[in-house]
Amino acid sequence: MDTSNKILIVDDDRDIRSLLAEYLDQNGYSAVMAADGTAMWAALQEHQFELIVLDLNLPGDDGLTLCRNLRSKSTIPVIMLTARGEPLDRILGLEMGADDYLPKPFEPRELLARIRSVLRRTQNNQLGSNNDGLQKLKFAGWVLDMTARHLIAPDDMVVSLSGAEYRMLNIFLEHPNRVLNRDQLLNMTHGRDADPFDRSIDIQISRLRQKLREDARSPQIIKTVRNGGYVLAVTVTTEKH
Repeated sequence: MDTSNKILIVDDDRDIRSLLAEYLDQNGYSAVMAADGTAMWAALQEHQFELIVLDLNLPGDDGLTLCRNLRSKSTIPVIMLTARGEPLDRILGLEMGADDYLPKPFEPRELLARIRSVLRRTQNNQLGSNNDGLQKLKFAGWVLDMTARHLIAPDDMVVSLSGAEYRMLNIFLEHPNRVLNRDQLLNMTHGRDADPFDRSIDIQISRLRQKLREDARSPQIIKTVRNGGYVLAVTVTTEKH
């Protein structure tokens, strides 16, 4: 069996697991189900997956813990399922390295659209890395190593980035000195438009500024543009390996 289209669904609700597995199977994916973290790790030992759909609320290790542990050893894309009305959980999911989140309840077709969007971004990133021989991006004394996927400070300290922080910084470095609003940033990083009450972009940028050692009151690298959005206000140069 071709393993390139396998999706792992990790959710302790049997009905949700079965519904999503059936829907994904009908749309060209081969779904494998797991009820908790133990079953997830066992499935990862047995199969190669393109993506994991991971529920936040699980018995034993919750989704945030599993995502953080997974990120220490794998770059497999993760879509986190969260409870509606809990924006902090969504932010934490992204900070733990999730590639996107989907609040419950949701329509299976919306999850399918998110899966396709995340896989498309992942494949485009892989093609870029393979074809460009890429690259270190240098800005304001900092270096983003796009092969190692980490940030090097002006004093040569290595600064680790979550998946969300890496994607956000990469977007800014690809569009220096261009004002990007919240809708654009969310669309570029997650392939969708912003919810009016979604403040995840602001929180991610705040945390990214902390990693860049910015003065919160007067940031010099990623600046806020009133009624406009944010702008990377420095020059970016590239260096190929």
